[in-house]
Amino acid sequence: QVQLQESGPGLVKPSQTLSLTCTVSGGSITTKYYYWSWIRQPPGKGLEWMGAIAYSGSTYYSPSLKSRTSISRDTSKNQFTLQLSSVTPEDRAVYYCAREEGSRTIDYWGQGTQVTVSS
Repeated sequence: QVQLQESGPGLVKPSQTLSLTCTVSGGSITTKYYYWSWIRQPPGKGLEWMGAIAYSGSTYYSPSLKSRTSISRDTSKNQFTLQLSSVTPEDRAVYYCAREEGSRTIDYWGQGTQVTVSS
C-alpha cells in the first residue's frame, strides 16, 4: 500500500541543478526504521544508489556523488527531495525514489522519471 511518485523536470540544462521530489503515500517518511532513497539508471547501465534520508532526518550519500547531492524532506507534505548540482549529460538517467528497510533491502519503488541533460 506504500506508493512513491517522482516529480520534477524532465529536461535540465548543463551546469544547472536538478530537483526531483518524491511524494509518499500509505506510510510516513518519519516511521522507524525506514530510509528513503534515490537511485538512478543511466541508459544501458545498472542501477546507481545516490543517497538516502532516514526516518530521523539523517542523510547518507554515495561517495561519488556526495559533493553534488543533497537530499531533504518536508514531513508536513510527506515528501523528500533530491538536488543534484552541476549536472552534465552524464547525469542523464531514469531517476527512482524508493524505500529501504533497515536491512538495506528495497521494498517499494516509484515508477521512475526520465531526466535528460541538454542545452
